[in-house]
Amino acid sequence: MNANKKFKNSLFTALFDSPDLLRELYCALEEISLPPDIPVTINTLENVLFMDFNNDISFEIGGKLIVLVEHQSTINPNMALRFLFYITRVLEKKVRSRTLYSKKRLLIPSPEFFVLYNGAEPFPDSAVLRLSDLFEKPQSLGLPEKSNPQLELEVKVININEGKNKNIANRCKKLAEYSKFVAKVRDFLKEQSDLAEAVKEAVKYCQKYDILNEFLEIHGSEVLNMILTEWNTEDAIAFAREEGREEGIEEGREEARENYKQQFLELINQGLTAEEIKQRISLM
Repeated sequence: MNANKKFKNSLFTALFDSPDLLRELYCALEEISLPPDIPVTINTLENVLFMDFNNDISFEIGGKLIVLVEHQSTINPNMALRFLFYITRVLEKKVRSRTLYSKKRLLIPSPEFFVLYNGAEPFPDSAVLRLSDLFEKPQSLGLPEKSNPQLELEVKVININEGKNKNIANRCKKLAEYSKFVAKVRDFLKEQSDLAEAVKEAVKYCQKYDILNEFLEIHGSEVLNMILTEWNTEDAIAFAREEGREEGIEEGREEARENYKQQFLELINQGLTAEEIKQRISLM
């Protein structure tokens, strides 16, 4: 694992990087049991949902294509549309070697979408975001109204903060420990304003009480880099959203969007804090 590569993993994606763990996580989210011999194929795309920072996992299991995103900032109401773009790219990649004009019917896996919310702001245990919630109300053309939209995509939002959805936490030990670790980082951050020190204290605490102990023993220094990058990225993007920059770069001005992304990532790669990134962004 290389925390300094171009596409940076979040701590969540680094933790759940094996088929066995993803199978356990999926069974916990759906509250089902599956035999260990059901294969899991990971096919995560890079740089799709969250700039050049990987907080998403895509995998296939039992004829289903699951897309998971771990989200620590305020839930974006446009996530269903983002997932639509994502699944389109996954399916394009999957059927690239076959022809859509074949007489043989193509079979594609049934998609399911999850956002695992781990933010600091209050949020219910679960919610559903629908693509149809974003549709404009069409003008009356004298046609009968359709009871169901012609295109729909549903995203299950599940709150994985410590103390939430205990039934899911009980079924997936790694997820419960991850939530405990994030909670401890926030606890220590309340005592001191330095995020790096808060992460170090959280690592010590978790190793003492056997929370993510094996992972932290192997990847302790990388965890610090992942958390600093992840939290600075979330904070800076939230700031950009408040400034109206997200709306500007989402309006189809692809060149401006790419330029902004590169400037943004350069600041993160330089190791700037969230506050320093905010100051630089304000001047862009």
